[in-house]
Amino acid sequence: MKPSEPLNTCALIGILDDGWDGLSDAARRRLASADFVIGAGRTLDLIREHVPASTTLKDMKGALTQTPAWIEAAMEVGQRVAMIATGDPLCHGIAGFLAGKLGAGKIEILPAPTTLQLAFARFRKPWQDVKIVSCHSADAGEWHVGATPEHGLYQAMRAIARHPQVALFTGPDNNPARLARALVTAGYGEDVRLSVASRLLLPDEQLFPDLAPAAAATMEFPDPNVVLIERAPLSSTGRAPAFGLEDLEYIQRTPEKGLITKQEARAVSLAKLRLAADAVVWDIGAGSGSVGLEAARLAPLGHIWAIEKNAGDAANARANAARFRITNYTLVEGKAPAHLDTWPDPDAVFIGGSGGELDELIRLILGRLKPQGRLVMNFVTIENLATATATLSAIGATWDVVQLQASRSQPILDMHRLAAQNPVWIVTAIKQASPKEAT
Repeated sequence: MKPSEPLNTCALIGILDDGWDGLSDAARRRLASADFVIGAGRTLDLIREHVPASTTLKDMKGALTQTPAWIEAAMEVGQRVAMIATGDPLCHGIAGFLAGKLGAGKIEILPAPTTLQLAFARFRKPWQDVKIVSCHSADAGEWHVGATPEHGLYQAMRAIARHPQVALFTGPDNNPARLARALVTAGYGEDVRLSVASRLLLPDEQLFPDLAPAAAATMEFPDPNVVLIERAPLSSTGRAPAFGLEDLEYIQRTPEKGLITKQEARAVSLAKLRLAADAVVWDIGAGSGSVGLEAARLAPLGHIWAIEKNAGDAANARANAARFRITNYTLVEGKAPAHLDTWPDPDAVFIGGSGGELDELIRLILGRLKPQGRLVMNFVTIENLATATATLSAIGATWDVVQLQASRSQPILDMHRLAAQNPVWIVTAIKQASPKEAT
């Protein structure tokens, strides 16, 4: 198919650091015939001596949002317009932004290989299964335990948790060493390797293959660079299930004074929460963290905010999060409803302990839950059950109760008997859409 008429479209051209020599014949023709070329200063320098002196070169540094207006204004007066961008503009590049502003029919894309493609070629690794993420953004700061989705490295860390191969576009601040330090902070060790490709296609190109996070954390890597992070497959004994961990797999206070929702009640409670993959979840009275941490695995694209008033239990919950490498989990030490006003509205809330504020918490949560969101509560006392159902009835909520009575086998001589656990009442309330929202 013939290219679109140059006067009616903006040619969006990918370029790498080999400059003019690496461009296709079609890309060179479009640039040579262009009246107006937009690009970052560094990419404009790659073509400056190859285009006519009459061509206007416009540096877009700090003015990305203005570029669609520049393109439209130039085309309206009959100018041929081109824009240059690094690599493939459709891969974490500007193409999506321009198509959204101008319409896809107004741009013609002539891509170059991405720097990631070149990096994989240099390291001789296939990349059809890789997850691609960009942290080429403003300075994100160092990664820390409990970081929320607003952190600039959050998407990268979640991708690494979920995928054995992740390729990252980095930036001057969010560089390979910072990523390596984030991996160390999150508990990754010798099972993870970083390969860094720096200054690809330039005379001083450098490759740093198969680095351990601890080693890469203190190194300096020339800019620009891209990173491949590979996580070795866990053995069958080292893989933690998303759901159904045994109670003793969690660190908890001993003897049995620590707060943990037993496996049977945990399973039913998580089922009642009906978590979507991207759910925002509150865990109030986190105890050892068992419900919130399994919710984090069931909602890998979401985030869990947890609160626990007991310092020992809070420390155990953090230790459990580190042990299972859960990075979509933020725990604060305190007594609800403190801190809840700083959290985003939830899709689901679990209450394992209320600290005596049950009536207030229920009213607050049902006010904050998203439509069709669920509040699930566990009680072992008749008084708390009565308070919860009375409050729910008073505010007109839709609710139901399940009484769970489980028994576990125990050895007795050369046989087994069943030992009953305390009954648990599991209360579920659903936030109904308002009449306005339902229409």
